[in-house]
Amino acid sequence: MFRGFTQIFNKSNKDLRKRIYFTLFCLGLFCLGTTVTVPWASRITEGLGVLEIFNLMSGGGLQNVSIFALGVSPYITASIITQLLQMDIIPYFKDLKEEGYVGRQKINKITRYLGIIFAFVQSYALCIFYLKSFGTVEIVKTAVVMTAGTSFCLWLGDEITKKGIGNGTSMLIMAGIMLSMSKIFIGAYGAFMNGSYSTVLGITLFIAFILVYLLVLIGIIYITIAERRIPIQYSNRTTSAYGATQNYLPIKLNAAGVIPVIFAQILLTIPSTIFALFKNEAAITFINKYIVYTSNTGLILYCILIIFFGYFYTFMIMNPDEMSKNLNERGGYIPGIRPGSDTSKYISNSIGKLTIVGSIFLTIIAILPVLITKFTTLPNSVTVGGTGLLIVVGVAIETYKQLESSLLARSYKERRKRVR
Repeated sequence: MFRGFTQIFNKSNKDLRKRIYFTLFCLGLFCLGTTVTVPWASRITEGLGVLEIFNLMSGGGLQNVSIFALGVSPYITASIITQLLQMDIIPYFKDLKEEGYVGRQKINKITRYLGIIFAFVQSYALCIFYLKSFGTVEIVKTAVVMTAGTSFCLWLGDEITKKGIGNGTSMLIMAGIMLSMSKIFIGAYGAFMNGSYSTVLGITLFIAFILVYLLVLIGIIYITIAERRIPIQYSNRTTSAYGATQNYLPIKLNAAGVIPVIFAQILLTIPSTIFALFKNEAAITFINKYIVYTSNTGLILYCILIIFFGYFYTFMIMNPDEMSKNLNERGGYIPGIRPGSDTSKYISNSIGKLTIVGSIFLTIIAILPVLITKFTTLPNSVTVGGTGLLIVVGVAIETYKQLESSLLARSYKERRKRVR
């Protein structure tokens, strides 16, 4: 790993360094934009509810009503919807999915336009709900500024993807979350050193907090990269042949990523947001007592929803029938398993078992911040685990893999030149 990082500074990798510097410049520009607030708007002081996850992704820009208040969250919403539409819901999207590269380009274009539309709708609703003192002209003006900010973020993400390192949209989300994560350690230090504890005990507890945080981080990394490799054999190849390599069908332990947590949070916080809009105090009290995931019954419901959406989303993106069909078309098979329905059942069973373990882990990580708030005196801003850390780890691992593969390809080219 460290050898790979030292290769970045080789003279032959000058263009790669430029891509890294360009990525850092764009991320710095995004972080700067999250601090530029809309001049005529004031900071949102009440709870964001369903939008809390989007505030996290924008580095707190939504709470501060910055020009990048929504960040790329409307695009994420649009991409989830287009993924769902490809599941035989609308034949046009399924046909685009099967067209290959050209179809993916069209889907990406539709997703971007849909994301900009969602940005205007979300920002307009946000102004009506949270900035109640605004007139119609100010609401429209603020919505246009926020939509322009989202459009700029999407363009910035595209530029990172083309000229930088990693997936641009994911990098912007990671940057926004890391901006918010600094408050965790500041809040923890302040809580342990506020006078309730002696200086020595406070420092000891703070060090213990950092160690627990690192252990959770290591666990997330391990589970994120963990996968089961099902051996695959092709009828026109043999593993005993000289130079042959074993082929595998990799199935991730947590294939759904952080999507089940986001779905569960949105589903549980939508009712409170709707009833708050209509100012139904009785319904709000009931929801806060039994439905919101910070309550006891709501926490149980939250866990059940994460596991349910874990299964739903995993089998949506990893269809066993399609995987079995693709294997059969390429002349591949799983040793000891007959092609066709038997292969499909075997893959489905493997995915199901892995999803149980992955969903339980995902649930534990998701509820850790709630449990810490319930059973400790730490402020709400101090969390361990949670959605943000899952996203940061996932993006960091994918970016590292891309950087590593780029370095390996360059090293291979240099060796070929030396041989010649």
